[in-house]
Amino acid sequence: MVKAIKPVVSYDDSFAMLDIRVGRVVEVELETRTHKPTYRMVVDFGKYGKYVSFGRFTCHPVEEVKDRLVLGVLNFAPRKMGPVTSEVLILGVQYPKAESGEATFVSPAVNAKIGSKLF
Repeated sequence: MVKAIKPVVSYDDSFAMLDIRVGRVVEVELETRTHKPTYRMVVDFGKYGKYVSFGRFTCHPVEEVKDRLVLGVLNFAPRKMGPVTSEVLILGVQYPKAESGEATFVSPAVNAKIGSKLF
C-alpha cells in the first residue's frame, strides 16, 4: 500500500523561497547543554558567511563530521534549542536504527563548491 503524501504545492510558493546552499563544517564539538547530545558545528558557506548550527548528528564521530560538505537552509530564522541558538538548519534524514531525531547528513556526492545553491 502506498502511503499518502502531503498536498501538492507550487514551486514558486515553496521550494523557490528557500536558500539552500553547500557549506563545509569547519569546527565541531559535542554540546552537552541541550536536552539530548548534540553537535555544535560552525559551517562555512563561503561568500554567504559562517553560521553556527546545532544538530543531532552524533552517530557520526567528530572526525567524520569535520570538513564534511553539508546542505544548509540559510534563510530560516535562528532557532532556540534550550540554552543555545542554531543559526542555520543543516539538512539530514533519520539515521538508520537510531533513536528518533538522530540524523545523518544530506550531502553532495562530489566535492561541490562552497556556497553552491541547491536546485
